[in-house]
Amino acid sequence: MTAVHFGAGNIGRGFIGLVLHNSGHRVIFVDVNDALIESIAQADSYRVVETGDGAAVHTVTNFTGLNSTRDPDAVVAAIAEADIVTTAVGPKILEFVGPLIARGLAARTASRPVAVMACENAIGATDTLREVVAKTSTKAELDRAVFANTAVDRIIPTQVETDGLDVTVEAFCEWVVDRTPFHGDEPDIGEAHFVDNLAPYIERKLLTVNTGHASIAYLGIQAGAHHIAEALAMESISVLVDNVLAETSRMLVHRHGLDPVDQRTYVEKTLSRFRNPDLDDSLERVGRQPLRKLSRHERLIEPAAALAEMGETPSALLQVIDAAIRFDNADDAESVELQALRNTLSVPEFANQVCGIDESHALYPHLATVIQRTLG
Repeated sequence: MTAVHFGAGNIGRGFIGLVLHNSGHRVIFVDVNDALIESIAQADSYRVVETGDGAAVHTVTNFTGLNSTRDPDAVVAAIAEADIVTTAVGPKILEFVGPLIARGLAARTASRPVAVMACENAIGATDTLREVVAKTSTKAELDRAVFANTAVDRIIPTQVETDGLDVTVEAFCEWVVDRTPFHGDEPDIGEAHFVDNLAPYIERKLLTVNTGHASIAYLGIQAGAHHIAEALAMESISVLVDNVLAETSRMLVHRHGLDPVDQRTYVEKTLSRFRNPDLDDSLERVGRQPLRKLSRHERLIEPAAALAEMGETPSALLQVIDAAIRFDNADDAESVELQALRNTLSVPEFANQVCGIDESHALYPHLATVIQRTLG
């Protein structure tokens, strides 16, 4: 069995690639980073070192690497023969991955369709990828693949450069896949959890783990902290983050009918993961790409908008949104663009263009107050 995975970085090697390897797949890592792909192609193995409860050290073998810029034809040939295609490249990069997958589908002769799953921190990422593939594919070619949305969760901190291909990760991980597109013929991924209704899993993860992580980052930077555990150790931030996750929990319970006790347990587990000193990530790294994180269906605006629609004022989330708008990092392109928008857009323009909220939405009056405070 063969799996082609786009994105040979820490998530690719330390999570998706590991799970695929553990299920007996030969993994072909695809990336544009020359040095990384060369290292992968020359290596016989690498280690995934877990930290926290139940930690273990895993050795990954039976893999290779391809550079999609230098050797796109080899990538297409690999997709044409693969059983599984996955991505962990970031939602914005899917538009560059899609055309290669389309070419791979056009070249396929295997009778069984290939399973395609975008393992990104975004709602409906595989749907997005399918739309890109469909632009240059016929219906017959699209039918050579099964596109399934997923929810993935594993914290992977900044790595020590001297570790080479080895990756340090937390012991906890979760890969949930929508079962329904496969019609009973799911791919062989032993550690993946196939479910009939993926939406609660995707939103529970995005609006608890990712919302919590971003909240600690933006609030911590304002408080002068530098790392996740350091910021969460501050009582004022700890209390506010707990309030944020109480708000997102109410929204999740209302939208998906989750058990409130189970959701609270999930929140507490998430906060304990953030406090793991071995996963003490930089706030600047966690806060990067603020425009994506402030967009309409992402970790801050989506729950705030839903709560406003329920008639509730999302006070804690609004404080995080305020801090996110002020995130100013000259090394992050989205942060630079965000700060430029603060100086040029009006309040309604900012709410609409950055957050996807127009003046008719229930969230707008609260959001407008926040934006007014932050605009330059």
